[in-house]
Amino acid sequence: MVTRVQTVAFQGIEAVPVDVQVQIAPGVPAFIMVGLPDKAVKEAGERVRAALVASGLGLPPKRITINLAPADLPKEGSHYDLPIALGLMAAMGAIPQDALDDFVVLGELGLDARLAHVNGILAAAIAAHGRGLGLICPAPSGPEAAWAGDEVDIVAADSLLALVNHLTGHQLAARPQPKRWIASGNLPDLADVRGQQVARRALEVAAAGGHNMLMIGPPGAGKSMLAARLPSILPTLDPRELLDVSMIQSIAGELAGGAISDRRPFRAPHHSASMAALVGGGLRVRPGEVSLAHNGVLFLDELPEFSPQVLDSLRQPLESGETVIARANARVSYPSRVQLIAAMNPCKCGMAGSPGHTCKRGAACAGDYQGRVSGPFLDRIDIRIDVPAVSAADMMAPASSESSSAVAARVALARDRQRQRYRDHGAANIFTNAHAGASLIEAVVNPDKDSQALLLQAAERFSLSARAYHRVLKVARTLADLAASDKVTRPHIAEALSYRLNFQLS
Repeated sequence: MVTRVQTVAFQGIEAVPVDVQVQIAPGVPAFIMVGLPDKAVKEAGERVRAALVASGLGLPPKRITINLAPADLPKEGSHYDLPIALGLMAAMGAIPQDALDDFVVLGELGLDARLAHVNGILAAAIAAHGRGLGLICPAPSGPEAAWAGDEVDIVAADSLLALVNHLTGHQLAARPQPKRWIASGNLPDLADVRGQQVARRALEVAAAGGHNMLMIGPPGAGKSMLAARLPSILPTLDPRELLDVSMIQSIAGELAGGAISDRRPFRAPHHSASMAALVGGGLRVRPGEVSLAHNGVLFLDELPEFSPQVLDSLRQPLESGETVIARANARVSYPSRVQLIAAMNPCKCGMAGSPGHTCKRGAACAGDYQGRVSGPFLDRIDIRIDVPAVSAADMMAPASSESSSAVAARVALARDRQRQRYRDHGAANIFTNAHAGASLIEAVVNPDKDSQALLLQAAERFSLSARAYHRVLKVARTLADLAASDKVTRPHIAEALSYRLNFQLS
């Protein structure tokens, strides 16, 4: 007789059903596991054996076969420990065989039979809910699983013995409660920024429309400081966005204690990051920084210091909002709808263009340095601004900058206008102007004759690509939204063009 327990395998954020089949048959004593298990899954046999002994049970001296079906799907991770152990216990008669029929099971076993947290619990719980099943998981994973909804029957136990007591009705485990992460301290405030009125305005526009932005200026001008304050003016995640972000964090093992937060992600990888670290990959195809920043901000400081190949690998995620990682035996996709904020010095020495400074290498210094960033990558950046050095007078002047809360209120109103507009156009999945398609943005902008003439003049003079043309329209639409204007007029187009053309990389 074969005992079956349901679990999952992870492909991206998708939880694919896996059937753990256990057979105990007469023959030479052996423990055989088939179904493309990786090293961690193969080692489950020893962990399960020790956990059963710690629970007062022992494996019978028979031929034990574990099949992980479908057999052609690679199985990775330690979460197969618990379904294998429960399948063996059901086959041995220690628990009723029908006790597991309505559950998806995940969990890692310790040698003392305690259950340890595993990654991907939230994705597994949502998949189980979609199939009308409950979830059995370790107690540390319970608060994370509880976010799948009150309708999901969740059993979270500390140990294998406690789980058996629950399944046999001797001692029922309480349903875990969802946990919210409360961030300590406030986010950095824009009120701390002295001067830089143009950069502050551009940052507000970028936040309102979800636009990519590049800041270029000498060291100490405040580029990183401005980027660090962007999260303070962004709206919190709505429930749908929160679920998407939390599922990615769950797969990556970044939900501390199973608690989730409605703050938008802010990822700032070092410029030495590899391609796999930035876009995802590796042996087990894990999400990269661009996916971990989904529905949030990806900040790339010292942009030209990143490998050109690594930067160009971001072109597809920035355009489509999805990262696709192809392997010989797998094709995995992760959502990657991010707002890219980048900062760079104008040259290697950092002072090109600064008043009173003469670069020893001349124009070649700036040209070689800026040339490390490809044109197609820059074409995907909507707003490009110069951030000049802050003067001593600005630093000594009394602080009079507008606070983040005031800017955030305008950003929230502009985003509400965008969401309602795209909902009226039948595009409820579009929340910001930056993510609208070409035909949709043309429909919602519809520039007048004066604006069209200005656009045509700029396109001919600066050789704007089709992508650049539509991105200018998106920024103009955001400027109109900030001004609470239903129509996009010539001043909006002019300001949008200034953000794209106010400096030209050498």
